[in-house]
Amino acid sequence: MKKVLIAVIAVVVIVIALFASTYNGLVTKSENVKEKESSIDVQLKRRADLIPNLINTVKGYMKHEQSVIDSVTTAREKMVNANNVGDKINANNELTTALNNLYVVVENYPDLKASSNFTQLQDELAGTENRIATARRDYNSAVKEYNGAIKKFPTNLIAGMFGFDEKEYYEAEESAKDVPKVSFE
Repeated sequence: MKKVLIAVIAVVVIVIALFASTYNGLVTKSENVKEKESSIDVQLKRRADLIPNLINTVKGYMKHEQSVIDSVTTAREKMVNANNVGDKINANNELTTALNNLYVVVENYPDLKASSNFTQLQDELAGTENRIATARRDYNSAVKEYNGAIKKFPTNLIAGMFGFDEKEYYEAEESAKDVPKVSFE
């Protein structure tokens, strides 16, 4: 009788340990996704912080292009106010499109293209675009690992019990995948 009781207790302890380990693993993966999302937010904020300087530099040269400047400003506002991954994706895509339109118009202003302030801001934005791409790739990798974990048996049982829901990938629209390019020649 004593051996059966010890065996039952051992099985219960093993099950609890496996349960706790699985739960803790899901928590770790979920927190990793949040950390990677935060890295994207940092880079998007950096990008948004550079936009006012770019706009101020451009305004002096482009007095007749107010609609282009307004579209960049509006897109930046949406980026700053985005609260979830879907809103951030849409705002980022809109800002990328607005910046691409701005860069096309800049081609008509050789003095602006020659401005060292504009060139420096352009370089900083290009660097930030690269950082955003890296952060997005890291985030998507963490989401893939997390989503895969919550779908596998028996982890999916624990994930379902504790509300570990699937995370959304950070994907850009096809038109927003290209880094804006401007020739300063």
